Amino acid sequence: MAHSNRSRTARSPFLQLPVAELTNAFVAFLFAASAPVTIIMSAGAKGGLSQSDIASWIFAAFSINGILTVAMSVIYRQPLAFFWTIPGTVLVASALQHLSFAEVIGAYLITAVLILALGLTGWVKLVMDRLPLPIIMGMVAGVFLNFGLDWIRSFASDPWLAAAMTVTFFVLSAFPAVQKRLPPMVGVLIVGTASLVIAGKAPSMEGMTAANALVQPNLYVPVFSWPATLELVVPLAVTVVAVYTPQGVSLLRNAGHHPPVNAITNACGIFSAITALFGCVSTCLTGPSSAILASGECRSRHWLAGIFLGIFAILFGAFSPVVTQALLATPTTFLASLAGLALLRILQGAFQTSFSQKFSLGALVAFLVTLGSPALFGIGAPFWGIVFGVVASLMLERSDWARS
Repeated sequence: MAHSNRSRTARSPFLQLPVAELTNAFVAFLFAASAPVTIIMSAGAKGGLSQSDIASWIFAAFSINGILTVAMSVIYRQPLAFFWTIPGTVLVASALQHLSFAEVIGAYLITAVLILALGLTGWVKLVMDRLPLPIIMGMVAGVFLNFGLDWIRSFASDPWLAAAMTVTFFVLSAFPAVQKRLPPMVGVLIVGTASLVIAGKAPSMEGMTAANALVQPNLYVPVFSWPATLELVVPLAVTVVAVYTPQGVSLLRNAGHHPPVNAITNACGIFSAITALFGCVSTCLTGPSSAILASGECRSRHWLAGIFLGIFAILFGAFSPVVTQALLATPTTFLASLAGLALLRILQGAFQTSFSQKFSLGALVAFLVTLGSPALFGIGAPFWGIVFGVVASLMLERSDWARS
């Protein structure tokens, strides 16, 4: 008996190693640092920004928001992941066609003040507490479905790589005893990376030197103008407060956490002001990355994944030229399969929450509107998914509202 206890104690440090949390954090990081970075680069190029401007934007998006991610995850012991609003980036790309970058940064700062005001008044939490979770999760399902479909489509572009990663995920997931020692996403990463190396498709770092590896961020002086304020402030604030916050908070609640809505909103407002001075669009609580962080089996350790993600983001921002080159050279099949498999259980949970209880019609409308991607008045589809879902539910599911 004593021998058994000693053996269990000797093994416990290994079993407590945060392998699953570290893996989920790395997958969430790859998720944020791949396609979203290309959107920043595309927006900057269309807006006529210099390479230095774009590098500074990426630095703020990752390093500064990474600091916020670490701080909030530690304070609240929850996986709170903060990055930047992607629809806002697309909106800014259009605005830079006729506005100066200094005017856009001025609009960022006004947006930050508005977000902070909404957080301090408590209006955001009030709205979140009143919105039915199934409708919000219907919107989330509409957002995440595309990532699942991208995983399926990846079989057409590189069937061997996609198949190797997919088979690894399902085989490891089928045996709970094996999962405890080798989490499925760890196996997917190992097999996917090995497949790239064997096929000669590993990212090339040709042309990268020590001189251009470390970013040198810019500090900007804002210019406040009515055209930039009227065009950007309200859509950016709505995207942060009414799209990303409900999405991220609902995913975390669905995973058993209790995210502090007002504190999250306040943090987004404060850090939006800080990142703006370095040229980055507004800070927000990110849904997909938070979902990946919260997908581990041990809920009490999810916050560790948040810390790891923040550290990855800080390093990425500091050495963004190096990692960006590597990620841009990585086959899309690898990234699509990685994201799709990581979000598979999350997508399943979103569907279950949306359609297994009350407000199912409103959830269906929210899902379809979000999936249809109508961008009205410069505001993305997830916001309109919630709006139309709530309206449809109020009209046709009055008994569900009365019971709740």
